[in-house]
Amino acid sequence: MACDVRNAAEIEAVVEQAKARYGSIDILVNNAGTSWGAPVEEYPEEQWQKVLDVNLTGLFLFSKTVAREMIAAGRSKIVNVALIVALAGAPAGYLDAVAYTASKGGVVALTRDLAVKWARHGINVNAIAPGWFPTRMSRALLEQAEAEFLERIPLGRFGGPDDLKGAVVYLASAASDFVTGQTIVVDGGQTASL
Repeated sequence: MACDVRNAAEIEAVVEQAKARYGSIDILVNNAGTSWGAPVEEYPEEQWQKVLDVNLTGLFLFSKTVAREMIAAGRSKIVNVALIVALAGAPAGYLDAVAYTASKGGVVALTRDLAVKWARHGINVNAIAPGWFPTRMSRALLEQAEAEFLERIPLGRFGGPDDLKGAVVYLASAASDFVTGQTIVVDGGQTASL
């Protein structure tokens, strides 16, 4: 099931399809994202808006739509995907994606606020903050300056396909029933050395 997370009607259609297929929605992982790179002083306003609309507003719209179902069920989990850039600024030239950074900071703040608001409904809301993983969106950036990125990661490597699964499974499972409003960092130790 695919949709444009900026479109509330498409989100509603996906939620209805999921309910029809699975009966209920117990877990939501908000993972949609986009980025745009340019120095701050040259950053196009339309790209700023697009990144915020997908990364933050889309997460808000999906969460609020699914939460209506989750509130009725009484116990559910939401896992949002932030990024370590939400926790610290990036030097110019290292990562010139100010809207991405701002949107992921918003994800962390929204995660905390929704966790407080929805705890009374049995909904745990948490986030993961991945470090550097070669993805379709980041691969070119990481390949351009691989040595510089790797020297900031104490484990000396980029994240791989299996490195996020454990954190997501934990936050989606009963093992995390007393955890809400938290952001789990999965970054090979990069933020530990800041």
